[in-house]
Amino acid sequence: MAVKKLSVALDDEVAAAAKHAASRAGVSLSAWLNRAAENELAIEEGLEAVRAWEADHGDLSDEELAQADGVLDRILAGAQKRAS
Repeated sequence: MAVKKLSVALDDEVAAAAKHAASRAGVSLSAWLNRAAENELAIEEGLEAVRAWEADHGDLSDEELAQADGVLDRILAGAQKRAS
């Protein structure tokens, strides 16, 4: 996999917390930041997909949003279990 070396600036507190999180995860700060960026991009992609779907089909109902919240809760609970 090709990588692009970048210089980034982070707030001191964010940098310290990210470095600590990377250490806890057993990965380099670069790998941790890459994963964080991938996660943020996936969220953006998902939100864009929802906007496109709603543009074609109308807003999601309260029931549909509640169902989606339930799915996300289960996914996050599984991720937390795997992380511990």
